[in-house]
Amino acid sequence: MKISLFYEFPLPRPWTEDDEHKLFQHGLDEVEAADKAGFSTVWLTEHHFLEEYCHSTAPEMFLAAASQRTKDIRLGFGVMHLPPPINHPARIAERVATLDHLSNGRVEFGTGEGSSVAELGGFNIDPADKRAQWEEALEVAIRCMVEEPFSGFKGEHVEMPARNVIPKPLQKPHPPVWVACTRPASVQMAAQKAIGALSFAYTGPEALKDRVDGYYKTFEEEGAPITPVINPNILAIGGDLSMMVAKSDDEALKRLGIGGGFFSFGIMHYYLTGMHTPGRTKVWERYEQAVQEDPTLAYGPGRGAIGSPDTVREFLRGYEASGVDEIILLLNPRSHEGTMESIEIMGKEILPEFIERDQLAVADKAKRLAPVIEKVEARRQPSDAPLFDETYAFGGLPTGRGGKFTAGEIPEAMAEINEGRVKAAQAEKAAREAAS
Repeated sequence: MKISLFYEFPLPRPWTEDDEHKLFQHGLDEVEAADKAGFSTVWLTEHHFLEEYCHSTAPEMFLAAASQRTKDIRLGFGVMHLPPPINHPARIAERVATLDHLSNGRVEFGTGEGSSVAELGGFNIDPADKRAQWEEALEVAIRCMVEEPFSGFKGEHVEMPARNVIPKPLQKPHPPVWVACTRPASVQMAAQKAIGALSFAYTGPEALKDRVDGYYKTFEEEGAPITPVINPNILAIGGDLSMMVAKSDDEALKRLGIGGGFFSFGIMHYYLTGMHTPGRTKVWERYEQAVQEDPTLAYGPGRGAIGSPDTVREFLRGYEASGVDEIILLLNPRSHEGTMESIEIMGKEILPEFIERDQLAVADKAKRLAPVIEKVEARRQPSDAPLFDETYAFGGLPTGRGGKFTAGEIPEAMAEINEGRVKAAQAEKAAREAAS
């Protein structure tokens, strides 16, 4: 089992003027330390308008910065929102491919639909359309990464003419593809499409084993690839997967404070029960009040990788026994010093044995799945992408509705360029004549 880190970048109020600056700088320090410690991947979510709960609104920017301070740790979108009103598929392809080059081929392409009122409403997305938007956008984004040129697409939610989208990813033909899975049915859908499942798991490793087994059973029996390269893997993330490691359980609890339960509380607030006034509602204050009424909302040992090395080791072994391929551990709000020490302890005392066992497990899995993958690949449907029209070309000046010219600044700029070129040539000629 691979062990990775998950960032939401929570930032509880009250805020000081440099809090957001510190948040990202501390995050970069932590990822650099995690790379040296041996963590597999740093996964960074994308959310919008979810103040206090998640300030990770431009993951590609942070991951690009992290790519320059790390060498081995993989950089995961966990996840990028695919509905076109949030991210156009061509822009997705461009950003993923650029990061892949900056990181020397370390990108994991996690995808999702979005589900909060804050985000769907903020971008005027009808919740009834989000699955169809994800499906169309995923197809177009992947085709933009691999086709040279992309030959065009006309769907219900995405329409784009032929263009050569550049750059192409360093990982050929594209980075591994994942989808966020909040329900067992979503895990089954990921297996059917032969892509990785970023599976939420809130009820512990015992229940997770059924989900893992179900993923691989569905993959074998129903898997039909929708991407050029399949990704048969399932990882676990969930509210009980916070991380805080210290020399003793008591010290870990002290450093964690009540922050371990804020992830789950934030989900409840923004996705289920909360009413939110932008810029006014104090989410952390509500969380503190809730913890006072029910202290079990704040996590401790047994509800996360929280405690001494021995405690955390046993906790992680329970998840390893479920058969999950990867587990991603949440980092808690305002816990930079504790997180840095946790990462160091994990690297020295816990990760090495898991890394060694994972290397053996990966090799064994490859042998075990080889005949299964043959069956899955045999179900691959021929691409229905249109052939590129070799006579197609674009050019000239942009025009608006009814052929109305709308780009007068372009000929003006060109005229100015030509005027400058003529004057420069005249000056050069005059200088030559004067010299002779």
